[in-house]
Amino acid sequence: MIELRTGDFEAFFQAPSHAYGQDSLYVSPMRADLARFLSPVENPLFQSPDDIAFFTAHRNGFPVGRITAHIHRASNARHNETRAHFGFFDCGDDPDAARALLTYAETWAKARGMTEIAGNFNLTAMQQAGVVTDGFDAAPYTDQIYNPPHIVRLLEANGYARDFPMTTSEIDLQSLDPARLLGPKQKAHLASGEYSFAPVNRKTLAARMEDARVILNASFTDNPMFVPVSAEEFHFQAKEMKAILDTRISVVLMRKGAPVGAVIAIPDLNPLVRATGARLRWSTPWHYLRYRLTRRRAVIIFQGVMPDFHGAGLNPLMLWHVLSAMKQAGYHKVGGTWIADVNAASLRQLEKVGGKPLHRLHLFRKALA
Repeated sequence: MIELRTGDFEAFFQAPSHAYGQDSLYVSPMRADLARFLSPVENPLFQSPDDIAFFTAHRNGFPVGRITAHIHRASNARHNETRAHFGFFDCGDDPDAARALLTYAETWAKARGMTEIAGNFNLTAMQQAGVVTDGFDAAPYTDQIYNPPHIVRLLEANGYARDFPMTTSEIDLQSLDPARLLGPKQKAHLASGEYSFAPVNRKTLAARMEDARVILNASFTDNPMFVPVSAEEFHFQAKEMKAILDTRISVVLMRKGAPVGAVIAIPDLNPLVRATGARLRWSTPWHYLRYRLTRRRAVIIFQGVMPDFHGAGLNPLMLWHVLSAMKQAGYHKVGGTWIADVNAASLRQLEKVGGKPLHRLHLFRKALA
């Protein structure tokens, strides 16, 4: 028999390990990060405490599944929708538990006047999004979503349909010569003296991250589902970045002293999160030192160029700089967060640097009668 609970955070945190087992490729967010993301008081994404709820399904006293139901009011206003989102849908291969969780989320959404529900959104389109539908044998990078194959079957059995196909990617740095990105445009920019690379380090982090936020909002404004990110939201999401930053692998591109492009990358933290059980413990500093000595994967969180400079060849220029720095720093592979199939320009850019598909993802949507 399935028991549903609302607001049991410890069960919510533990549910994926009970549902998937210790051998799963799934990697949890850090417990402290998950707690603040789900807090309607702390997380500036939510305009009201009633904008999010989270539920867990229990069998024989153990949490075997979880889900969030939430409303991104800024997204609905911008895109003229009445959509609820579900997120963090992690469940064992248990049809009864899945049905109970999804029904609860749908009921919650209908009670608030929503006419459809879609997910995963953990918690917005600018964070982890989608459900993995292929590439299940590929270990995810930080900020890449992951689920086992049965999640797709459980969603479809409950009336959810695939929508908005996406792909995550991986670049093999050991076989890549970044100089291949330097064509005539890029060499002319370097020779002009107008462009410079501003480092993102602990001293400059606040200023460079604000530059990155402005560039993100301007460069992504026409992308499907995009909602401009406020300074409060952006810095809330990046709160822990200073502690994990590798100052060699992110950059803001300046032209005559003004920011025109950015690549924000971090080391892949998933091996560290696994080693610590996604909790801060007395042994965490030791695990961190060991991780620093062995890390070989990085992940590009986002890259963008101001609209006035689209077509000027700045993305390859920035990637040349960042990928060269990653190779020099000893990284072997770099992952990329999701790119939608409709974003042909970004997919072409990925091909130019030898990027290969890692996971196939879709959103799953359902109309609420």
